[in-house]
Amino acid sequence: MARRATVDGMTQSVRWIRNFVDGGFAEPDGPGFPAIDPATGAEFARVHEADRELVHRAVTGARAALHNGWADTPVRERTALLRRAADGIEARFEEFVAAEVADTGKPVTQARELDVARAVANFRTFADVIAAAGQESFVTDLPGGAQALNYAVRKPLGVVAVIVPWNLPLLLLTWKVAPALGCGNAVVVKPSDQTPSTATLLAEVLAEAGLPAGAYNVVHGFGGDSAGQYLTEHPGIDGVTFTGSSATGTQVMRTVAPRVRPVSFELGGKNAALVFEDADLDETLAGLTRSVFANTGQVCLCTERVYVQRSVFEDVAAGLVERARGLRLGDPSAERTTTGPLISPEHRRKVLDYVALAEEAGAKTLTGGGIPELGPELDGGSWLEPTLWTGLTNEDRPVREEIFGPVAALIPFDTEDEAIALANDTEYGLASSVWTQDLRRGHRVAQAMHVGMSWVNTWFLRDLRSPFGGMGLSGIGREGGASSLHFYTEPTNVCVRL
Repeated sequence: MARRATVDGMTQSVRWIRNFVDGGFAEPDGPGFPAIDPATGAEFARVHEADRELVHRAVTGARAALHNGWADTPVRERTALLRRAADGIEARFEEFVAAEVADTGKPVTQARELDVARAVANFRTFADVIAAAGQESFVTDLPGGAQALNYAVRKPLGVVAVIVPWNLPLLLLTWKVAPALGCGNAVVVKPSDQTPSTATLLAEVLAEAGLPAGAYNVVHGFGGDSAGQYLTEHPGIDGVTFTGSSATGTQVMRTVAPRVRPVSFELGGKNAALVFEDADLDETLAGLTRSVFANTGQVCLCTERVYVQRSVFEDVAAGLVERARGLRLGDPSAERTTTGPLISPEHRRKVLDYVALAEEAGAKTLTGGGIPELGPELDGGSWLEPTLWTGLTNEDRPVREEIFGPVAALIPFDTEDEAIALANDTEYGLASSVWTQDLRRGHRVAQAMHVGMSWVNTWFLRDLRSPFGGMGLSGIGREGGASSLHFYTEPTNVCVRL
């Protein structure tokens, strides 16, 4: 929507990204904040920041939707709505792609093939999972030949705060919203202030699919002293699902702890890849290129530590450098572009600080480490070259702390036991990948990883019915398939003496 507004003292035509509360879009009542294209640094819209009162309206509207019948809607009707939502995203597929590219700067091919395609798959998968879900029941033998029947009835958790990050905003939004709505909950979504567009666009699709007013709400803003804090502090919230940094997750947990609200957290990662000498070199290099540099390294599952058996270390390092240099940075709308910018100048400064730390620790930069020259149209963007280091150890900060950029340290090992020890030497526990043609070793090493997800000879391959989450600083709980149903519902056990 475009309208006349005053921004920084000047009246101009502005495209607004608005809050969606209790079935309708709220009109902007302030200057808002800018939506910035990370590829160019240019503002393309203003975002309406929700104040405490608007967040309260969203939560109370969600509560009203539950009481007005959404929580009691039959499963067949809720799953039919999820499928209509998937159809609605497909009908506006390129609109979602354009919104995701504008928000994140990621290449248009990735937005099409991963982000928006997965949004459709999330709605359809959870429709299938929920439609097929059963309930636990037990028959208990009692003295004297009597019996008792116990069965569990699952009820919606209630009003769920859905807080999603900026790296995969639509994918992770639908990963949470689809099962939450399918289980009969109402949601209040707080997208990242840096990627507000697709959550707002999804509001239109869900309304067109027939979702009752108040069951899906979007409030825009920041964390502290803004929509994020107002939402997590609100006493009307029954649970929080959050994907983001471990530090923010800790703060959210502190906020909801006095009210003992359940949380589902998928947090940071410092993921390891273990490459053994018998690994297929071409398959391994292709997999590592994806796991290190996908989405410019801005995926919680990306690899930042690559442990390589010493006998093949030089071959793997040389091959990975060649592939990193073959990545194409540039205009996200160009089909040939493989790699986009970092999300913001602030995040690029953080990653560059780690580049400096690596150099101070004695790292050898095999490739990258600088800001590329891509032409005047992209000079204002948050670009960084794909970067690989050797010469670091597990004691160095760039190997211990999450960087969240297109960087990785290559470190040699000699034995399987050493590789396992190095990979598990971290406070994080999200994901790992193991590269070997010995499947017995693959099973053995993958199971020895202290992570929520461990791949063998692949990366980012998912069955959406499987559990997803991390250990340690990487999170609490699991989502996906039945695991999502367990979080988004509360069971009541009914016991009947027969």
